[in-house]
Amino acid sequence: MPTYNDMTEELISIVQEVSGSYLNADTISMDNIMLDKFSLVKIIQAGLPYSFFHKLKSALPFSTQEWSDYLGISLKSLQRYHTEKRRFKPIQSEKIIEMAEVMNLGIAVFDEMTRFKLWLDTPSFALGSMKPLDLLKDSYGKDLVMTELTALEHGIFA
Repeated sequence: MPTYNDMTEELISIVQEVSGSYLNADTISMDNIMLDKFSLVKIIQAGLPYSFFHKLKSALPFSTQEWSDYLGISLKSLQRYHTEKRRFKPIQSEKIIEMAEVMNLGIAVFDEMTRFKLWLDTPSFALGSMKPLDLLKDSYGKDLVMTELTALEHGIFA
């Protein structure tokens, strides 16, 4: 099963591939990549490879059908991306990067994937008693989740 480090290493290689910039894989982190909006724009425009999506998909508690709905493509098309090892279109790549961003912050806040996944599946008073997982289906919900994760990171509890 792919790990968070596998995903980070692949994203570093994608950044190197699309930006043509020199990055030291030993010193760059997922945090640095998520803060480098120009590199993210280049990644999104080039389209993410299925291999990165697969690593992210393995780490997060979404079913293939939920990913299909989230990305706005049919389940059959998503399976075709896997079979043909295709790159995602920019609109889908952006949504995948958004999920990687949420996961990156979630792991920073909770220190481990297990605790983060538990938080995602637990209704939160600060999020209108909704599960953070249910809010991640659109950009406004994702922003609410990111705001709550940032508050938790800074010790602000609702």
